[in-house]
Amino acid sequence: MNDNRTFKLFIIVLIIACICLLAITGLGPENARIVKGVNELRTGIDIRGGISAIMQPVYDQGTEGRNVAQDLASARQIIEARLDAQGIYDKTITVDSTNNRLIIDIPWAANETEFNPRKALDELGSTGALTFQEVDDADQYTDHTQLKPTGRIVLTGEDVKTASAVTDQTGNYVILLELKPSGVEKFSEATARLKYKRIAIFMDDICLSAPTVQDRITSSEATITGRFTLEEAKALADKIRFGALPTKLEAVKVDSISAQLGKGALDVAVKAGILSFILVCIFMVLYYRLPGLVSVFALCGLVALQILVLSNFNISVTLPGIGGIILSIGMSVDGNVIIFERIKEELKSGKTLRASIDSGFKRAYVAILDSNVTTIITAIILYILGSGPVRGFGVTLFFGTLFSFFSAVTASKMMLQGVSAFGFAKNKWLFGVKKDKGGKTSEAL
Repeated sequence: MNDNRTFKLFIIVLIIACICLLAITGLGPENARIVKGVNELRTGIDIRGGISAIMQPVYDQGTEGRNVAQDLASARQIIEARLDAQGIYDKTITVDSTNNRLIIDIPWAANETEFNPRKALDELGSTGALTFQEVDDADQYTDHTQLKPTGRIVLTGEDVKTASAVTDQTGNYVILLELKPSGVEKFSEATARLKYKRIAIFMDDICLSAPTVQDRITSSEATITGRFTLEEAKALADKIRFGALPTKLEAVKVDSISAQLGKGALDVAVKAGILSFILVCIFMVLYYRLPGLVSVFALCGLVALQILVLSNFNISVTLPGIGGIILSIGMSVDGNVIIFERIKEELKSGKTLRASIDSGFKRAYVAILDSNVTTIITAIILYILGSGPVRGFGVTLFFGTLFSFFSAVTASKMMLQGVSAFGFAKNKWLFGVKKDKGGKTSEAL
């Protein structure tokens, strides 16, 4: 064969095998994972439990007459956005208007073995005011975690439009700041005056970072560089982006929450999912034979991709979320069934194996695309309008549907085309086609 079908087969099989291996074992030492695997999946309140914190606003003297209800409503939106940025969709944030407080329920972090409410609350980030402040000359070389506020404020959270974690030209992670018009002039003056000195970023009295000014910044964009990992850069960007609360919030009570369903329910759901997966694989292999075997391998890649996304983006997995994963597997199988039936029809009409595969995928593409697009739209609506487990279901359904399209169309097609390059694949029986009246079972390519 003078084509590259077998090479593509080898590449796609190698990629799927690597994805599956990473999903099972992860990459890197246990305490500093480069790629997280299935053991680092974060589970929701319904499975693992979590904490419930009562947060009350704290006002400084001279700020009497504030609209507490409005401040709490704004704080709720900011904290919810902060939790969403961390992939914590399984949460409940309630405004208690009667007692002027927020009640926040969040799940435990992954691999949390002891009740440590303060550590869990740290996942919210600091809840106070964000400020950029000058650093005393005596503290220029002090570790930023030891810095204390000087009161010489350069910018406040109100001057920052957004912040995001990006990579620079060398591939290092940096934080890109975008300033509002009110902050551009202030920052330009400060960076000109404090060149080669540090500007500390504080959340209340806690210093998040203290980068050194390299040059005067006159535009609305600025970059914070450092030896950041992806998680560190994202965490700092999230704190800056969602840092400006209308008032400081103080945790006056923190309690643990028992799992609503417990690990037993998770074990049952996982076992049910594995059993369903095995039964689906057996059916596909027995009924569609060689294409069915190809689809099984593609399905393994689909599940592994979902695990990698959920674990590495720290998205909490709830039982409805597991349902979204299983549903996406069903959608991928459904797409494969449509394609394989079309291939069988093409083979029965007398076309060659290669032409039948190309035609089968081409004719089934529109139907599969239509079903996947409508499901993705549904998942987006669930995420936007839903809350808690419903939003988590929408997230897993979105990624699962996206990956199922890749599994059913791209991966399966490349592998099936590669397999068709081998002589044994000419046997129509391997594609679920019965012998014709003449007793012939093969088709020339």
